[in-house]
Amino acid sequence: VQLQACGGGSVQAGGSLRLSCAASGSIFSIDYMGWYRQAPGKQRELVAGMSSVVSPNYSDSVKGRFIISRDNAKNTVYLQMNSLKPEDTAVYYCNADIRTTWGSRHDSWGQGTQLTVSS
Repeated sequence: VQLQACGGGSVQAGGSLRLSCAASGSIFSIDYMGWYRQAPGKQRELVAGMSSVVSPNYSDSVKGRFIISRDNAKNTVYLQMNSLKPEDTAVYYCNADIRTTWGSRHDSWGQGTQLTVSS
């Protein structure tokens, strides 16, 4: 199984961007899907996450500006980012808890996509 993230880029402060991340492979089900980010010199942090049974949760720094959603039919998670700030600049990673058709469970990570917000 693998996750492919895309949608990063450069944007001015106040702008918007949407990230997407699609899971592929022998997928039976996906429970949790989320987005993390890592800025230079900092630890990776949770941005937003959602599961099939729990409401979406957001870090305080993005609450009210970012929206996580998913399309279960496409095994894809999205992150709509609005009112972007320079401090949102980071590499964004998607993460998913995937159960395969052969019964194994994988904590999978995407390759990361860069977001740069200029002031």
